[in-house]
Amino acid sequence: MKCIRAATPADMVQLARLEAAASPHPWSERDYQDSLQAGHQFALCCKQDEILAWAVSMTILDEVHLLNIATSLPHQGQGHARQLLQAVMDGARAQGAYRMLLEVRESNHGARQLYLKTGFSQNGLRKHYYPSENGREHAILMEAIL
Repeated sequence: MKCIRAATPADMVQLARLEAAASPHPWSERDYQDSLQAGHQFALCCKQDEILAWAVSMTILDEVHLLNIATSLPHQGQGHARQLLQAVMDGARAQGAYRMLLEVRESNHGARQLYLKTGFSQNGLRKHYYPSENGREHAILMEAIL
């Protein structure tokens, strides 16, 4: 049975390791630790002690900004990120947020499809936002009304 739980400081090493294996542009352990210390919200989708997917978000007044969402490599394509994103959106709505914002790499077609399927729409573009192997890459700005 899967559960969604908050992260602890002890999870940061594992999150960085899992993301390094699953993403060409991963957050570092320091990125995760800094985010946790800043008070950002972490949600982990787990099966027993195994982390399947995770999300990091930041609440500002009545908006939530999705900072990161990822799925461990062996569990990609199984719907864990979608389930987790929906839980994060539901939790944000229950806490009084009215919308969720995010940026996504223009080349990350899988993530863009996930966001569209969960109610996000494109509302802008940040040119040359992300570093990439070929210089810089645009960020697609998206929002969902909760």
